Amino acid sequence: MSEPADSPRVRVLPPLVYLAAFGLAGLADRLRPWPIATGDAGELALRISGGVLVAAGLLLDFWSVRLFRRAGTSPLPFQPASAMVGAGPYRWTRNPMYLGMTMALAGIGLLLGRAWIALSAVAAALVIDRYAIAREERYLERRFGDAYLAYKRRVRRWL
Repeated sequence: MSEPADSPRVRVLPPLVYLAAFGLAGLADRLRPWPIATGDAGELALRISGGVLVAAGLLLDFWSVRLFRRAGTSPLPFQPASAMVGAGPYRWTRNPMYLGMTMALAGIGLLLGRAWIALSAVAAALVIDRYAIAREERYLERRFGDAYLAYKRRVRRWL
């Protein structure tokens, strides 16, 4: 696959980072199980919390992608950006798609009652922060200049 010259040059596909984190956490859980034990009432609360996190994360992802498409720019981190998006969840976080994936993965861990899976969301977010977001932000600063720098001062990276 040929990469456009004008792109963030992100080398990782973010959904695959989260999928790999899930897989590695599942393997860790098989080798050394780490259940989140809470008792009957706590388990119900855990499952409800997990379901809410998964649903909110997916909603955030779909909403964010829709805003990108509406603005006529690609949501793919290795494609050029033709527009900045600052509406919807982009008013509160510069990375709602990554935040959504992080929330969904943590929620899956809670739903399943597996600590390794819930904690793998943090590891995935750290990889994304370093290998995707850092590159994207340097690119967006070059591409949109002062407009992006002003946005960056107004809106936090994660929350």
